[in-house]
Amino acid sequence: MIDPRLSETELERRREHITAFIQDRVEAAAADGAVLGLSGGIDSTLTAYLGREALGAKNVHGLVLPARVSGDDNMSDAERVAQDLEISYDVIEIEPIVDSLLSAYPDAEGDHVAVGNARARVRAVLNYLVANHENRLVLGTGNRSEAAVGYFTKYGDGAVDCHPIGNLYKAQVRQLARHVGVPADLAAKTATAELWADQTDEEEMGVEYDTLDAILVTHIDGPLSVAATARELDVEKETVEKVRGMYERSEHKRMVPPAPEPLN
Repeated sequence: MIDPRLSETELERRREHITAFIQDRVEAAAADGAVLGLSGGIDSTLTAYLGREALGAKNVHGLVLPARVSGDDNMSDAERVAQDLEISYDVIEIEPIVDSLLSAYPDAEGDHVAVGNARARVRAVLNYLVANHENRLVLGTGNRSEAAVGYFTKYGDGAVDCHPIGNLYKAQVRQLARHVGVPADLAAKTATAELWADQTDEEEMGVEYDTLDAILVTHIDGPLSVAATARELDVEKETVEKVRGMYERSEHKRMVPPAPEPLN
């Protein structure tokens, strides 16, 4: 199977490139630092480590935003990351805000996808509330693998000022996390967006990250056809077609909302 993992030399180049990117974005906006949501997962943890390296601890503000479905271990890990990095952080319960939305529109209650996406969008609102108040930018925590198949909430975790790790496949995220000193137990954690109870990323997407990364490298970002990719990776053709379909259906999530062409 094609392996997207990077050499130690390339990992160090990515580290330097990303920290310089964060510095440049904050300076260009004349901002005083950055805000990011801390979930306890590997993506937000790596972004926090790189953000602190780029800007210094006093210029990074973490938000731990638990919901009713959030696991205690994940929230504890999110606070642990902030404490290890010595960055300021706040813990804000989002469920009262979500409950207010459902009281305004009770028809959505019980629709776990709609409610889960509402949780992600409430978090985005709080990220920007703090960022605007403190003249900071919101750092995104999304990676290339999830962006390619639309595994993020439009105007939720996709609502950010920049995506520092947005060009890293999931395997590369885990690699770079270890490279910059993220504890091994956090780097190896099972990924979950925790938008509803017992949700995991791989189960919801229907494909393991290693397979997803390989298909993206070989077919979506690479030159091989569906059939050739299936042969090269020794996976079912249907799996490659599934990933292809997810990529095509989620194109709108990766683009600025369109307007009609101007009339002459």
